[in-house]
Amino acid sequence: MSKQSTLNMTNNNLTSVSEFILVGFTDCPEWEIPLFLVFLSIYCITVLGNMGMVILIQVDVQLHIPMYFFLSHLSLMDVCYTTVITPQILATLATGKTVITYNQCAVQFFFFTFCASTECFLLAVMAYDRYVAISNPLLYTVAMSPRKCWSLVVGAYVCGLSGSIQRTTCTFSLSFCEDNMINFFFCDLPPLLKLACSDTTNAEIVIVLFGNFVILVNAVIILISYLLIIKTIMRIKSSGGRSKTFSTCVSHLIAVVLFFGTLTFMYIRSGSGKSIEEDKIVSVFYTVIIPMLNPLIYSLRNKDVKVAFRKATKRLQVSQSG
Repeated sequence: MSKQSTLNMTNNNLTSVSEFILVGFTDCPEWEIPLFLVFLSIYCITVLGNMGMVILIQVDVQLHIPMYFFLSHLSLMDVCYTTVITPQILATLATGKTVITYNQCAVQFFFFTFCASTECFLLAVMAYDRYVAISNPLLYTVAMSPRKCWSLVVGAYVCGLSGSIQRTTCTFSLSFCEDNMINFFFCDLPPLLKLACSDTTNAEIVIVLFGNFVILVNAVIILISYLLIIKTIMRIKSSGGRSKTFSTCVSHLIAVVLFFGTLTFMYIRSGSGKSIEEDKIVSVFYTVIIPMLNPLIYSLRNKDVKVAFRKATKRLQVSQSG
């Protein structure tokens, strides 16, 4: 009998898990309540900030341009992104550890991957939008017509969805046996692969190659867009004009560096020297902290958003006093 046949028979005889246990962050009970309050505060700020940005863009006519159209979808994705993860963190901190069923784990993994992939594509679309706006400002609204904007956004969602289906299918086609303790705070790829009792070689190749492909392709699109932006800016004669033009890209550039930097550190770096505690910290940063920071980054560095916010606040005050 071949070695592969023996392995298959062994795997078939093992009991498949019906649930996983998420260990979470800390074994110290005294840290659970403070961490719970911190993550709850961050979640509330994230939802209020991003949904506030979406509503502000919808109600203010001055923000009805392609740049803010894409920003509203980024904010919406940030809300979905953190909602997939943060409630699970809160439940784990409240109970010390959380039991999650196999199907719930698969659903969480699917939506997490969908949100992460879609956000990558949206950031690339926003970089392209900035290039069009700077290279041809007079024809910007014509070049980025509503139909083209919707096509780019739908394309980002479709690409994110297809990638999520592929990664989820490959991950949960693996066998998970008696060991069901996930030393993590949500169902992410690295801890799931460690629990698999079947051969993960082929699945890892497909999953890692596709994940790296998504990150690298979008990173290249962003890099090319910014190289062309810099080339265009260098043609502007006045230093004040160059500074003013580049300032329209700063918020997006900060968001790109934060998001792609943490994704690269988490998934593309070598496996040697990696620790699960280090992965937890990095994961918290891009799943919880960055979605909270994005609306702050775009509002604090954007005059149009600040003006729209002041106008909305005045209208609210007038309606309340009336």
